[in-house]
Amino acid sequence: MTGNDPLASALSAVDNAESVGHLDQTLQPASNTIGSVLEVFYDRGYIDGFQFVDDGKAGKFEVELKGAINECGSVKPRYSVGADGYEKWEKRYLPARDYGTLVVTTSHGIMSHYDAREEGIGGQVIAYVY
Repeated sequence: MTGNDPLASALSAVDNAESVGHLDQTLQPASNTIGSVLEVFYDRGYIDGFQFVDDGKAGKFEVELKGAINECGSVKPRYSVGADGYEKWEKRYLPARDYGTLVVTTSHGIMSHYDAREEGIGGQVIAYVY
């Protein structure tokens, strides 16, 4: 059974698997948003890798964990943030400055807040990880 927010369910499953020490986790149903968030997690070094498995339905992601995530979660409601407003959301969702990553959806795709700040674009905060 799936809930109303697949991204929140997926991140909750990753957080729970990390907290009990599992090295892999299956996330289903799969979506492009979940895949993009996992790509940001991989680029920032929080997971070892992931792959999409087509099961004839919605698909699923097999995620290889490495024990680097202390906490991750979905941000609801989706807050809009300007190119110069990431500091406020870092204070709210991350434990310290330059520790952790906000995942932001922008007009250039889903990326970390570090990349969005570097490109000078705003968007909506959808997830966090540290």
